Amino acid sequence: MVLHFHGEVEGGCRFRAVVCRSGPLAPDPRAERAAGALAAAGFGVTVVAWDRGWGLPLEESRHGYRIVRIRVPAAFGRGLRNLPGLARWQAALLVWLVRNQQTYGVIHACDLDTALPGLIAARAFRKRLVFDIFDSYAHAFRVGPLRGLVRWLEAQVAARADAVIIADEIRWAQLGLARPRRLVVIYNSPPDLAAQLSAWSSEGTGPFRVAYVGLLDRTRGLEALLTVMGRRPEWRLDLAGFGVDADWVAARARSLPNVRFHGRVDYPEALRLMAAADALVAIYDPAVPNHRFASPNKLFEAMMLSRPVVVAAGTHADHLVEAHGCGLVVPYGDDQALESALARLAADPLLREQLGAAGRRAYETHYHWDRMRERLLALYRDLSGEDAG
Repeated sequence: MVLHFHGEVEGGCRFRAVVCRSGPLAPDPRAERAAGALAAAGFGVTVVAWDRGWGLPLEESRHGYRIVRIRVPAAFGRGLRNLPGLARWQAALLVWLVRNQQTYGVIHACDLDTALPGLIAARAFRKRLVFDIFDSYAHAFRVGPLRGLVRWLEAQVAARADAVIIADEIRWAQLGLARPRRLVVIYNSPPDLAAQLSAWSSEGTGPFRVAYVGLLDRTRGLEALLTVMGRRPEWRLDLAGFGVDADWVAARARSLPNVRFHGRVDYPEALRLMAAADALVAIYDPAVPNHRFASPNKLFEAMMLSRPVVVAAGTHADHLVEAHGCGLVVPYGDDQALESALARLAADPLLREQLGAAGRRAYETHYHWDRMRERLLALYRDLSGEDAG
């Protein structure tokens, strides 16, 4: 089955953008959605991505846009020890932006680690700069004593960019006193693929199935989830993703016969795994400052798919779940509470249906991708109508 993520191109290429992302796009749902939406609307799009050593193609085309990967070896999740690799990546990105200055009118910089070279190039060559904050660098990453400096840099870029995009209104607080020229909220909403994915639903057949697809990091509640699955051999867990704790997760999963570890998967496969589940989990550690502002992809994917979702208390996700009545909330790290919540869902198909339907209503009413796409395109139409140099 082929999943279609983007519509037809509305016209010829009328404005060119370069989307800069410090990841390999393998996958990267938010960056890919933005690039695909712009390309489908007739904007010329190149994505410059960072391959830290996976050996992915240096160039490829996808859904109407071009991907260029810059290969700079570096690890994930090492905090300040990643600074040398990060500096080399930023220097390489700046060189690319300088050499290719004639090929774009706007720099769409995803997070601070691309926004700094993006701001330099935008000011040097009179280009537009869109600062798309997926996660606040000061809150999301292990920057230690540099946290104050990073917050200041983030605010400075936000104040100087032509537009700032945030993933939720609550993230406004992370910008401090910065007052962007334009501020647009674009939630982490997936395209509406519920009809295409309905064939993968296992609702009412076989054992109770749980899915987690995302960053493999212990701060995502994976230790408690795997502990629960060890006590519940009658349930099934599909686990996929990549990250700093991928080796530990894979080893633990191999010790449990009811857990299937898929490793890194592309986004269509990620959605198929979630569509086949009876419940999803998106449990973030509230001790991580950025998690208290999180509106994760997994939450909105659960809404789109009409699946109940279990989240952790003390995160912004719990407020959304409680506001829309689309899942259950548990204390972070409490495997007994997590097991009780999943057992409640496993025993009550009607409850799963009610929670899933409430999530779907919230998606259609507030978070549908069509609404988010139009916000992005309206911003770019505005930018393209101005002299970008």
